[in-house]
Order: sequence, then C-alpha cells, then structure tokens
Amino acid sequence: MKTSPKKSIKKFGASNKLPVVKAAKAPSKIVILDFGSQYTQVIARRVRECRVYSEILPHTTKATDIAADGTVRGIILSGGPASVYAPKAPKVDPAIYALGVPILGICYGMQLLTRDLGGVVARSNHREYGKGVLKTTGSAPLFKGLSKTIDVWNSHGDRIEKLPAGFAAIGHTENSPHAVIADARRRIYGMQFHPEVHHTPKGKAILQNFLHGICGAPSDWTMGSFIERICAQIREQVGGGRVILGLSGGVDSSVAAALIHKAIGDQLTCIFVDNGLLRYGERDAVSRLFGRNFKIHLKIVDGTSRFLGKLKGVTDPEKKRKLIGTEFIRVFEQAARDVQNSAKGSKQQFKFLAQGTLYPDVIESVPIAGNPASLIKSHHNVGGLPKDMKFELVEPLRQLFKDEVREVGRELGLPQEVVDRQPFPGPGLAVRIIGAITPERLRIVRDADRIVLDEMKESGWYFKVWQSFAVLLPVQSVGVMGDERTYDYTIALRIVESQDGMTADWVRLPYDLLGRISSRIINEVKGVNRCVLDISSKPPATIEWE
Repeated sequence: MKTSPKKSIKKFGASNKLPVVKAAKAPSKIVILDFGSQYTQVIARRVRECRVYSEILPHTTKATDIAADGTVRGIILSGGPASVYAPKAPKVDPAIYALGVPILGICYGMQLLTRDLGGVVARSNHREYGKGVLKTTGSAPLFKGLSKTIDVWNSHGDRIEKLPAGFAAIGHTENSPHAVIADARRRIYGMQFHPEVHHTPKGKAILQNFLHGICGAPSDWTMGSFIERICAQIREQVGGGRVILGLSGGVDSSVAAALIHKAIGDQLTCIFVDNGLLRYGERDAVSRLFGRNFKIHLKIVDGTSRFLGKLKGVTDPEKKRKLIGTEFIRVFEQAARDVQNSAKGSKQQFKFLAQGTLYPDVIESVPIAGNPASLIKSHHNVGGLPKDMKFELVEPLRQLFKDEVREVGRELGLPQEVVDRQPFPGPGLAVRIIGAITPERLRIVRDADRIVLDEMKESGWYFKVWQSFAVLLPVQSVGVMGDERTYDYTIALRIVESQDGMTADWVRLPYDLLGRISSRIINEVKGVNRCVLDISSKPPATIEWE
C-alpha cells in the first residue's frame, strides 16, 4: 500500500522571477551491470532508498566508461537467467575487477565473478528456490549489526564448487557452502541469495553495509539536491528558448511542469487535451491548479467531438487504445502548431518539447538468453513521436523512479491530490467501458467513478490503495426500483493494492464502505441498478478491464 506523504513541504512559488540557480555537485554513484534479471530495477531502487544514486548499465559496458566521470563508488553485478557455463553466457569487461572499487555480485553476478577470477561453478544437486536460512561466519563488514542467522530468498540452480584465490566463504545455507564469499583485500563480495527483494527482510541492511561501510558512499542522493541540479541543467539546455509540454494532470507530467517552471518560468507553455474521456471535473481542476494558482501558461484544447467520432462503434479494446493514442498525437501536434504560430512575433520560438519520461522507461538492456524482460523498450510516453520532429526533448525526470517523482512533487509544493493521485489510464474512461463508447455510457461511468472517489477520500482509504474505480459492464439485468421493473446496467467496483502495478490484489474494504458506494451509485446514477465487486488478483487478471 502507498504511504501518506510528509506534511511539511516547500511551497512552489507562482512568481515569474527566475532565481539564480547554481549547479549542485553530482552525487556519488553505484553502477549496476544488468544481466537480464527481473530484479535489476529492484536493486536500483533499494540502493536509492539508501540515499545513494544508482544507474543501470548493460553488462557489456567497458570499464573505462564506468570510471570516466569519477563518481562511481561501487559496482553491483545483477542476477540473470543464464548459467555461467552456457556457451553464450553474458560476460563483463574483465578490467572492471582492476578498477579498485568495491564489487558485489548477486546470484548470477556472484557466479560470474567466481568464474572470471579462477573459481569453479557447477550445477547444484540441490537447487534453492524460495525461502532459506543463511548462517554467517566471522565479523565481515557486509553483516555489521546483523545476527549470525538471517532469513533470505533464493532463486538459483548453480553453486560455487571452488573459490577463487584470495576468497573465503563468510556465509552458508543448507545446500550452498559458499552462499556468501569475500575477498576483503580487494573488496569484492558475492552472495547467492537476493538481498534486494522484500522476502529477504534484512536485505536492505546488507546493502547499506555494502554501500556505506564498504564503498564509503555518502547519502547524497536527495530530491532537494536533484531539484537544484536539474533546474541548472534545464536552464543550460534551454537558454532563452521556449518549452512546450503536454500536461495530462497525472503525477509525471504535473511534476515535470512544476520542475521546469521553477527553472525557466514563463518560457514554459503547457497544453492540456480534453479528449472527452476524462474523469468528472478533471479539466477544471488542471486549469485551476496550473493556470490560476501556479500561473503557468496553459492552453486547453477541447477534442471531445474528434475523439468520440473516431471511437463510434469501436468495441475492440486494443483498437480503442490505438485510435485514442493516434488521435492524441494529431490533436497535440495541431495545438503545438497553433502555439508556435502565435509566438511568431516573439523573439524566441518554441524549440523544446518536454515530457514526463521516467527512468524505467529509458533503461536500455539487451536480449539475454531469450529473456523478454531484457529487451529495449520505447520510452516516448506520448505514444510515439514523429521522426521529423523539429523539437528538442527536455526530460527532467528521466533519472527517477515513480516514488522519487512523488517526492520531488512534494518538495515543489504540489498538493497531495496530484502527488499521490492514483494511476489513471492514458485512454481514460474508454477502457472502463466494456464495449462501445457512447455519450450516455460515458455519463454513467463518469458519475459512478465520481462517487467511488468521493467515498474513498471521505473514508480515508483513497491514499491507502493503488487504484479504486468503477467499470461499466455490457450487462443489463432486471431490478425493482420504486415498485417498478428496471432493466439497467451493472457497475463493477475495482479496488486494488499494489507496489508498482506489476502485481496486485483486491483490497478488503470495510463492508459498510462498500455498501455506501453501492447504494449511492444505484440511487444517484441513472441507468444502473446493480453493483458487483471484482475480487480477482493480478495475475491472472489485469488491474484495468481492457
């Protein structure tokens, strides 16, 4: 579940006067070499939770490139799906072992450094998957402050048969006599289990010992220092130019807008496209917050008729998404041209396009052992940009994970309603109407959604869950209202808890709250006579219905 933000935040000023911004010193860095593990991003997030900046790089990165900027305090070799003795097993530049910085190998990373440094890795007769118990020996700095017995989580079928020269085993499990190994002189460590997952309760403490105690990395990755540094970078990139940004009202674009405005003030113009598929009052809320309160130049485009015209009679979910995405690009391009044309009389034209792109969108990996999770993915979050685009991209959030973006928003003084807003799909309410989109069906699901959010906020549950919303089903059933027969629609309630949207479970809301939501929807939303609760998890279901 999500946690409530801190109450004390710095106010985001509406003044157009630009303060002098000095660039902050670049933070210390931990490089994570990616071998295709599904947990690589989790490692990066755990390191950042320790207030140390982390950066994921392909395992093919050269040692000279790693050492180039002088900020690297340590290297982590991630896990991966391959076996080190496989013919095409991924490797690293051997020169990284001579850089003189601490190295931590996790699972595959441990096996790789063992083989590279002269040890032997072999298939284990007793594979280890799931929970295990680690027993440590000696007083290794990796386990400072921890007990001799630690619960861990394993996922491996290979094990170390012979240690490289200079290494000693400092921890073992029932089936792995070399579960943790160390060369204290060279500060190279390896562990067979996964400290980054929450199933290893003391995993973060182990990582902290590596980061602070062994690497000597200071806790200099803070959102305050990030804001200071990024504002300086934005001003350097943009100069006296002008920036245009597609503002959706969601967390990412809102924080990007606030951050860029802090850096360059009136040089930023935001475009908000109303596609007719928004939640109740969303357009007014965005206009009030950014246009009136923060005094950001805001152009609102009403594209309702265009979008609904394109969606008329369309029932296939994927086709809905593609039509909405394509039409959004066309509407935004036209709005950008209009803004550009209106600025022709000014000294500076719009040369920059800003986006709320996040770090998970831009991490570049290579296909490893057929692992689809490792493929490079497109990161243009507006659905694709034309190749002949004349704008230069400004992406101030591309170093951040979602939780860090929320923290930046709080630092900038954005209200909780924006910073901790529940995710809302890009296609809007179109994917919460099963079947064809009509003005009447949009009215029904919009009114039902408003009631769900009202009750969740009133009860204090809104900020405790990942998402809560209403879905209009293409199901009509018989009901009795005021002694009269009805034949109306059914609304499904979807309330889930999640950490990142990858997996989710339904939330056990109090019965009286569920009862109030159902009663209000049936009584207040014309055309509905029945409510049902979706109690499926993800997987096998998805959070959204389409």
